[in-house]
Amino acid sequence: MTFDLSAMSRKELLQLQSDVEKALQEAELRERQEALKAAEEAAAKFGFSLDEIANASRQSAKKAKAAPKYRNPSNPEETWTGRGRKPHWVHAALTAGMDISDLEI
Repeated sequence: MTFDLSAMSRKELLQLQSDVEKALQEAELRERQEALKAAEEAAAKFGFSLDEIANASRQSAKKAKAAPKYRNPSNPEETWTGRGRKPHWVHAALTAGMDISDLEI
């Protein structure tokens, strides 16, 4: 199927553009449905549903919060895991001559 675009009017070209966009949307929807069906069949081969696999991957992606390793001696509610930037109270304790091991929990 070939079109002589130079022989078409502006109105015809706009209609063709609209038809192509609609056909592209339908093709994408059709391909998504085919991909979903293929994924479901592949999961079923191993005895799982696609939802089970998707939920398991989401759960494993969640990281556990790191446990605190250091505590502020003047305010026990302030803790630090030892990751990231040092809190102001750690800097203050270190400049006051304390050793980091003195702050360990």
